Amino acid sequence: MFAKIEKILELDVRPKLADHYGNIELVNICDGIVEVKLLGQCKGCLSAKYTIEDLVEATLKKEIPDIKKVILINQVNEELLEQARKILNKSRKVR
Repeated sequence: MFAKIEKILELDVRPKLADHYGNIELVNICDGIVEVKLLGQCKGCLSAKYTIEDLVEATLKKEIPDIKKVILINQVNEELLEQARKILNKSRKVR
């Protein structure tokens, strides 16, 4: 199933995301639930939810009816989180 989904992403989804300087990574498949991450300019985009629903999920469900849902995984780098915590803590001390 992983290879079949990758092929669909490669042929039908990635070219459209590439038009917006983005990409997609297939993270996991379990019981009809597909987990993906958006990359490049698509990562963190305000329209990411709609990209997943209207493009990725619709395309995959059309080709593989067993797919129930596509979930966007938003992972933030731990180093970036630590930097944000330091900035927030400094601003609290200034007050």
